[in-house]
Amino acid sequence: MSLFTEAIFGKLKAFALQQQQNGQEIIDLSLGSPDIPPAPMLLENMAKLTANPQSYGYTLTGVKAFNDAVCRYYARVNDVQLDPETEVLQTMGSQEGLVHLPIAFCNPGDIILTTNPAYVAYDAGIHLAGATPYYMPLTKENGYLPDLASVPAEIAEKAKLLLLNLPGNPVPAMPSKQYFEEVVAFAKKYNIIVLHDAAYSEFYFTGDAPMSFLATPGAKDVGLEINSLSKSFSLAGARIAYIVGNAEMIRIVKQLKSNLDFGIFEPVQLTAALALDNAEEITASLRTTFAERHQILMNGLQQIGWEVAPSNGGMFVWAKYPYAMTSVDFAFKAIEQAGVVMVPGTVFGTAGEGYVRLALVQNSALLARAVEKLQTIQ
Repeated sequence: MSLFTEAIFGKLKAFALQQQQNGQEIIDLSLGSPDIPPAPMLLENMAKLTANPQSYGYTLTGVKAFNDAVCRYYARVNDVQLDPETEVLQTMGSQEGLVHLPIAFCNPGDIILTTNPAYVAYDAGIHLAGATPYYMPLTKENGYLPDLASVPAEIAEKAKLLLLNLPGNPVPAMPSKQYFEEVVAFAKKYNIIVLHDAAYSEFYFTGDAPMSFLATPGAKDVGLEINSLSKSFSLAGARIAYIVGNAEMIRIVKQLKSNLDFGIFEPVQLTAALALDNAEEITASLRTTFAERHQILMNGLQQIGWEVAPSNGGMFVWAKYPYAMTSVDFAFKAIEQAGVVMVPGTVFGTAGEGYVRLALVQNSALLARAVEKLQTIQ
């Protein structure tokens, strides 16, 4: 799966470049990398810290200032209390944490519950651990939430880990208090570890913010939450994220990570701490921008006859195109005829056939232009 994904991404990029060299206007909506630069206070802080000659040693683990900032952020934003010593673990971006975590808890052949479609890193981690995935479909009928009640008891009894991502990638479904309560009850019944990927928790466009899984009563008994500063604070290249939750589980992952790396560059950690302490100011502006983009792309695609998964958050639009062809073939046709680069739905699983994922990583005018160009596909 990971090799197939890499090959498709490379081929799409190469074909788009070829078309661009031939004079085609290209609008790239494929990679979910923020196009908005970090807040000025973060740029200034990073520049100042990198000029300090004392900043260049090993950090080994998360510095105290970073762990403390994570705890303050969770207390303010999610009303969740965390111990910075035992319930916070830094990772080199959420991808690193997601891929390595199954190794800490699963033996070869163990079952991991995941979704179809799902972010590609989940399968990579499952395969790296030698575990066996059990795919829960994300369907329109179930609000694109995995239906835990449909998991056969014999599968649930053997499962070691449950991977969730709300708001999701590629399908930006939103969590609810009731749903997370069902997750906790399910995990306790079958003695399953839960990992909730909250990378898009600051990307909400209407109403209240998506709730943290850890805000659910009993969640710390059964699991962990991973969150990243890549999207919410435009620090994707800085590669900094964290896992929070159950202290014993954190201890086990920390032990694994002590064999894998020597920590993150200290200026990155301290700048991330500053970002978390100023989250409300930084993310409010981000949400305004992305809410506008979301409406333009979602409404535009619906107006030209596409079926769009309803969403009030996330960084992507998950859409079913009105053409009788595979998602890979359509992705290439969209580049050839419209100059719009998207990710074929099957990159994220077999249930993605007939869909594409579009990232909100261009300004509003370019997104409107992309819709116009997509309407010309024949």
